[in-house]
Amino acid sequence: MNTPRRALGELLQRFELLADEAAHLRRSLTRRDRLLAGLMHALRAVLAAALGYYGALALGLQQGFWAAITAISVTQSSYAEVRHSSRDQFIGAVIGGLVGIATASLVHDRFPAYVLAVLVGMTLCWVLNLGAAGRIAGTTTTIIMLVPHQGTFLQFALFRLGEVVLGAFAALLVTRLSDLAERRLLGPSP
Repeated sequence: MNTPRRALGELLQRFELLADEAAHLRRSLTRRDRLLAGLMHALRAVLAAALGYYGALALGLQQGFWAAITAISVTQSSYAEVRHSSRDQFIGAVIGGLVGIATASLVHDRFPAYVLAVLVGMTLCWVLNLGAAGRIAGTTTTIIMLVPHQGTFLQFALFRLGEVVLGAFAALLVTRLSDLAERRLLGPSP
């Protein structure tokens, strides 16, 4: 009997094989084609970063660089990859933010508490089968607990989450628009 968990595992295995094949094909491109692909990827990342950065500033968020960092980190070659990366970024930021806020509220300025919070956040992501989000949870907890800030931990975490969401949205929008533009200019893929 094919359980949902087994079916998901098989689907993930197929995606891994497909990703491996795509990586192999990418490596087999000529230098010129790799240069063009790299330039396109860099252009997407820069446009998404600029959109996230200026969008954050327009909304009154003082540290728009977090949106730019997020946009660059989630920008991928395809919309589907950006969607998955953005989901991991958002979930990881929420889990890391919640764990960081809870820990920081209970224990102030103690490095062992920070280490425990990172362990809890990352482990929680793995337990929820969201391993990729674990890196982001650890990073977010680090930002919440170690980066100096003004205001409450909750306010700080909500601003960072807003900037992460803005950066991910910018990457999604830019990648979607660039995919549509490429299809128009180059025609449908064979």
